Amino acid sequence: MTPDSSRFWPADGYQPGRPQPSFDKQPLRDWLDVERHAGRWDGNAPPPKLPAEVIEATSKRYLEAYRRLTGAELVV
Repeated sequence: MTPDSSRFWPADGYQPGRPQPSFDKQPLRDWLDVERHAGRWDGNAPPPKLPAEVIEATSKRYLEAYRRLTGAELVV
């Protein structure tokens, strides 16, 4: 089970009927969407090189999901 397949949300921020903060790869999706709309990527392979900030933002979400589910830090 991954944050993407299960759509985990933090319980302390849950608000019915509103967009929820999540632990998925939304920063990556958002960045790719901007690249497509700007005409810098057509959505086909190979994808554009990811900027460090997109990698970091996505990684932080997965690491936080791991911490909340296991109670431990994941050392990478």
